[in-house]
Amino acid sequence: MAKKIRIPIKSAADIKRMRVACETASEILQLCAKAVQPGKTTAEIDAYAAELMRERDCKSAFLGYRGFPGQICISRNEEVVHGIGSDTVIKPGDILKIDVGITKGGWIGDNATTVPAGEIDLETKRLMCATEQSLYDAIDQARPGNLLADVCGAVEAHVKPHGFTVVREFVGHGVGRNLHEEPQVPNYRPSGRSPKLRPGMVLAIEPMVNAGVAGVTILSDGWTVITNDRKNSSHFEHTVLVTSGKPDIMTARPREATEELLGINMQD
Repeated sequence: MAKKIRIPIKSAADIKRMRVACETASEILQLCAKAVQPGKTTAEIDAYAAELMRERDCKSAFLGYRGFPGQICISRNEEVVHGIGSDTVIKPGDILKIDVGITKGGWIGDNATTVPAGEIDLETKRLMCATEQSLYDAIDQARPGNLLADVCGAVEAHVKPHGFTVVREFVGHGVGRNLHEEPQVPNYRPSGRSPKLRPGMVLAIEPMVNAGVAGVTILSDGWTVITNDRKNSSHFEHTVLVTSGKPDIMTARPREATEELLGINMQD
C-alpha cells in the first residue's frame, strides 16, 4: 500500500509570518534580477544577494543546506538549477536562472526567475515565455478540491505543444518552516492516487523546462544540474498558498516573460 502523504496545513498566524518571509524573498529576487548584466560574474550576483539579506535581517535558506556553498542558486544557459556563483563572466545573450530562498522569523520564502543578459535569440524567448506561462497555469490549479496532480500536470501540458520538455529528476515541494516539506510537486502529471488540495497548504511550484531533451546530469561539483544536450533551460518559481478561493501567490512580482515584454508571438 502506498504511503499516505501528510501535507502540513498552515494556520492564519503561520501564514501571516510566512508572508513576511515570502515578500522579502521576492524583493531580493527582483533586485538580483535587475543586477544581471554582461560583464558581471555570477559570484558578484551571489555576493549582492548576501548583502541584501543582511540589510533585511534574514538569512539564506540555501547556504549550508546539505553542504550547498552559495547564498542563492545562479544557473547559466544549459545549467538547469543549483548553480553556484563563481568567476564565470555573464555574456550578452546568456540567460541566468536566479533562485532565492530566505529564512526570516523562522519561516521560508522561496522563488525563482529566468533573466536575459541583453538581447537573446527567439528560441530562448519562446522557452522563457512558455516556462513562465506554465507556472501560472499550474498556480491556477492550486484551488481547494483540485488534485495536486492537476497542478503538476498543467506545466507539461503547456510546454509540450511548444516542443519543450520538463525535467523529471527535480521537482517543486511544500514549504514552510522547512525548505522542503511534503508534498513533492513534479512538473508532469504523476501516476497513482493524488491528494486533494485544502486551504492552508503552501506549495513551491517551480517549472524547470528544457529547450531540448528532458535528461539532465549533475556536474562534478555535486550540485550544478545541466541539460544532457547542452541546450538552454528555463526556471520560474513562486510560493503559493491554497485558500478557500483563488490561489494566493505569496512571492508575488510583476510578470517577466510575457509575449508582449519579450516581443514575440508564441504562435509563430
